[in-house]
Amino acid sequence: MTGAERGWLLLCADLADGLRPMTLPQVRSLRAALRQNDPDLRDPDRELTDADLCAAGLDRAARERILRLLSREAALDAYLSTALLFEIHPLTVVSPDYPRRLRERLGDDAPAVLFYCGDPHLLSRPGVSLTGSRSLDAASADFARKVGALAAREGKVLISGNALGADQTAQNACLDAGGSAAAFLPGELNKAKPPERAVFVTETGWHLPFAPYRALQRNRLIYALAGHSLIARTHTTGGTFSGASEALRRGNGPVSVRDDGSPGAQALIARGAYPVRSLETLDPPLPVQLSLTDCG
Repeated sequence: MTGAERGWLLLCADLADGLRPMTLPQVRSLRAALRQNDPDLRDPDRELTDADLCAAGLDRAARERILRLLSREAALDAYLSTALLFEIHPLTVVSPDYPRRLRERLGDDAPAVLFYCGDPHLLSRPGVSLTGSRSLDAASADFARKVGALAAREGKVLISGNALGADQTAQNACLDAGGSAAAFLPGELNKAKPPERAVFVTETGWHLPFAPYRALQRNRLIYALAGHSLIARTHTTGGTFSGASEALRRGNGPVSVRDDGSPGAQALIARGAYPVRSLETLDPPLPVQLSLTDCG
C-alpha cells in the first residue's frame, strides 16, 4: 500500500476509533488550498505537516483535526488487520483497482474509501444493474430473473444493492446461470460474505451498521457503475425511485424501467427513463433520432 493510499484511509475511513473522518469534499478543498500555496504537494506520498496546513491558511482547530486523523497509524493497522480476518480489503480513489467509472461519473461525489470482499476486478468489467421494490408481483419477479439470466448469458456483471426482492431475485438468477455479481451494501460487510463469482462493497467503513441514509447513498454507486440500469418495479417514493431520478438528473444513464403502467414507472419515463415492455437483450436502447421528414 502506498503512502497516498494510507493517507486517504487515515483521513476518510471510519476506523471504529471514535474519530469522525473527513468527507471527500472537505479533503478536496484541503488539497486545493495546499497546492495553491505549495505546488510540491502534488507528490501524493509527501508527508503533510502542521507547517503545510498553517501556510495554507487553515485555523488551529482545522489543523489539529487533520493532524489527529493522520496520526491514527496504529488504529489503521489494527482496523485493516481485523478486516483481513474476514477477507475484506480497502480501495481508495488512488488505488489501481478503484473503479474508473465511479470516478468519471461521480466526480467529487465518488467515495474516497471503499471496502470489498470478493473479486475487485468485477467492479471494472462491463455491467448492468437491476433494482426495484422489495415486494414484487409475479411479473416483476419474472423480469428480475430474466435480467439476471441475460446478464450471465451476455457476460455482464449484475450490479445491485443485495436487498430483498428485486435485487436478490436478479442476483440469484445471474449466479445460478453461471454469471457474476457485484453488490453495494448499506451495512456490515463482515456479516454478508459474497458467494462465488461475486464481490460485495461498502463505503467508508466495513464495520458500519445499516442506516437508512447509507442505503440511499449506495444507490448512486449502483447507477454510476452500471453501463445500463434496469428497474423491475418502483413506487413514486423510496430508494429505487430516488436513486433512478438522481441517475437521470446526473446523466448516469441509460436507465430503463419495466413499463407496467404504474405511477412510479410513468414518473420515471417522464424524467427520461426508457420504457421496457419486452426484454431480449440488456444492451441499452438506441436513442430516437428524428429525420427532417419526421418534422414535416
